[in-house]
Amino acid sequence: MIQTRTVTLPHGISLQCRESGSRGRPVLMFLHGFPEGAFIWDELLLHFARPENGGYHCVAPYLRGFGESSQPQATEAYRAKHLVQDLVALISAVCTTGAVECLVAHDWGGAVAWNLANQQPQWLKRLAIINSPHPGAFLRELQTNAAQQAASQYMHFLCRPDAESLLVENDFQRLFAFFNTPEGHAPAWLTEAVRAQYRALWSQGLTGACNYYRASPLRPPREGDRAALDLELPASMLSVDVPTLVLWAMNDPALLPGLLQGLPDWVHRLRLRQIEHASHWVVHEHPERVAQELGHFLLLK
Repeated sequence: MIQTRTVTLPHGISLQCRESGSRGRPVLMFLHGFPEGAFIWDELLLHFARPENGGYHCVAPYLRGFGESSQPQATEAYRAKHLVQDLVALISAVCTTGAVECLVAHDWGGAVAWNLANQQPQWLKRLAIINSPHPGAFLRELQTNAAQQAASQYMHFLCRPDAESLLVENDFQRLFAFFNTPEGHAPAWLTEAVRAQYRALWSQGLTGACNYYRASPLRPPREGDRAALDLELPASMLSVDVPTLVLWAMNDPALLPGLLQGLPDWVHRLRLRQIEHASHWVVHEHPERVAQELGHFLLLK
C-alpha cells in the first residue's frame, strides 16, 4: 500500500512524500525529475517494500516546486544548495539509521543526488542514477559536443518568462509532447489514468518546475548566450566515492550516450548498466528492468 504524508523540514520547506513499507526499516529514497512527480516510482515503492525484496521503507518526495510540496516563486530558491538542503533534512527526518541505504534518482532528481553524493556522502550508502548526467560530463558535452548542444536547446524554452503559460495551453500539449516517441506518437505507457495523474500535478503550478532550468548555469550555448562555455567546475565538485549504479536508457533524445564517457574518472566505485531500446522515460517504460537492476545493485558487497 502507498501512503502520502507531508514532512515539514526545519528550514520551513514542506515536501509531500509517497511511502510504502514500515517506518524504521532501512530507507530507499526515490527522486523524480521534470516534468514528473513522485508517483512515477509507485511500482518500485511497492516492489522494494515487500519482505522478499528487502522490506525497505520506500520514500519518494515531490521535490520543492512540484505538486503539494512547497513552491517558492523566486528563481534563486532552486539553486543546488537549497535543493541539497531539502534532501539532507528529509533524510534526517525519515532515517532512523542516519543515512539512506540507496538514493535512487532520475533526471533533475539525479542532479540533486550527484551534488549530495559529492558534498555530503555520509547521508547515503549507495547512489543509483537513471538518465541524469554527471555534472562534469554534462559540462564537457555542452561545451564541446554539437549534438548534445542541439539536443539540450529545449532548456532555453523552459527558461522563458512565459514558459508556464505556454506549457498550460491546449491541455498541456507541449508537456505531453515531451513523452512522445521519435515518430511523434504518444507512448503506450501514457494511459488515460497516467495522463490524469500528470494533469493533476501540472495544474498545481509549473513555476517551480521551470525555475530548475532558470536557476541552473548548465545550459547549452546559443547565439548571444555563451551559457556553459563560460562555466568551470573545480575537480573538488565532481568526485563521487560512494558505490554508484548508473542505469542509462540508450535511446534518450535529450541526453546522448556521450555523457557516459569519462565517468570512471569522477565516480570511483561505478557500476554502469545500459538499457537498449529505452528512452528517457525508462521508469515508466520498463519498471521491472529498473527494479531488477536496483535489486542486483543492493545485494552487491
